[in-house]
Amino acid sequence: MTHIAWLGKKSPFCGNVSYGLSTTRALKERGHQVSFIHFDNPSTSDISKTSLLANDPDVSLPYLIKSQVYTIPSPRAQRELRESLDRLKPNIVHASLTLSPLDFRLPDLCQQIHVPLIATFHPPFDSKIRSLSASTQQLTYQLYAPSLARFDKVIVFSEIQADVLNKLGVKEKKIEVIPNGVDASLWTPKAEKSIEPVEKKVKEKLGKKRTFLYMGRIATEKNVEALLKAWKSIDTNGCQLVIVGDGPLRPTLENNFLSTNDCQILWWGYEADLKTRVALLKYTEVFILPSLVEGLSIALLEAMATGTACIATDAGADGEVLKNGAGITISTEGVTAQLKTLLPVLREHQFLTSELGRRARQRVLEQYTLTHNIDSLERLYRKLI
Repeated sequence: MTHIAWLGKKSPFCGNVSYGLSTTRALKERGHQVSFIHFDNPSTSDISKTSLLANDPDVSLPYLIKSQVYTIPSPRAQRELRESLDRLKPNIVHASLTLSPLDFRLPDLCQQIHVPLIATFHPPFDSKIRSLSASTQQLTYQLYAPSLARFDKVIVFSEIQADVLNKLGVKEKKIEVIPNGVDASLWTPKAEKSIEPVEKKVKEKLGKKRTFLYMGRIATEKNVEALLKAWKSIDTNGCQLVIVGDGPLRPTLENNFLSTNDCQILWWGYEADLKTRVALLKYTEVFILPSLVEGLSIALLEAMATGTACIATDAGADGEVLKNGAGITISTEGVTAQLKTLLPVLREHQFLTSELGRRARQRVLEQYTLTHNIDSLERLYRKLI
């Protein structure tokens, strides 16, 4: 049994959080000991619990600012991290990097206690500079590369991402390509007969309209406005667009793109309940991801696993996931124009969405299951230890 000190995020909800929680849960189910170290300001009553218990599986590090994108730790966070690692004595430290100044201190800390250090590097990217968001993310990779070169191993999600880091100076032998994975026994197509109460509620709320859906952050880099513009400009009779998620642009976009008789848009909001998110995708016909930059979208893999037809841009590794007929890939340039062409085709040809959903599910089962992901992690842990 391996004792893993996992550094990651538990809130606010984002792809990094989903990755960390699902991966550590699966590792525990296989018998590994996992100590989850994350940023959280404990209340006074919790201080003794988080700081003193030697067998406490969770460690809270204080922070000044925490968002879905980055975290600013408090001045004492580094000391508490070092003391926690000394106390826990893990076999390995696995950092699901949170985009925090503390990330750059990890190689020195782990060298001092002689423990192997792995990074999972999440930031979205686009290998081509096609937008301001892509340019900004390239700067993030350039900033992190010298530090990542000092980790024992750096996990990325695709060969494209590995090539980006390699060109920035991270040696090829230090990079390990392990794609994201989802639990294919949880994210499943809808059943024809019996359905759970949660599914029934979701089905009733969605009604009888065919559902096209976006699920994720509502922020500039996600390019949701391009999707809304395309939806508003086409005939959507008998269909609805459901926007699941929250973010800084939600109030503006919701105000600008209200549902009308000619343009059915349902603003669902942030959905914290896992079973409800599963049910939403089960009753969705087409999942759309119009991002300008991406890593490897877990939401995309979840939609594919439920047998939902998927459209995504070629940002990050998403185009790689959908290649050879597992979905429809579009360019990050001119997203609105491309969707204006594609959405009516998918609306008119339901047999096409059914076939794309079947192929999407098959692709996940072949390459992107959580089981495959954890198998690869275990091999890497054994190699380093």
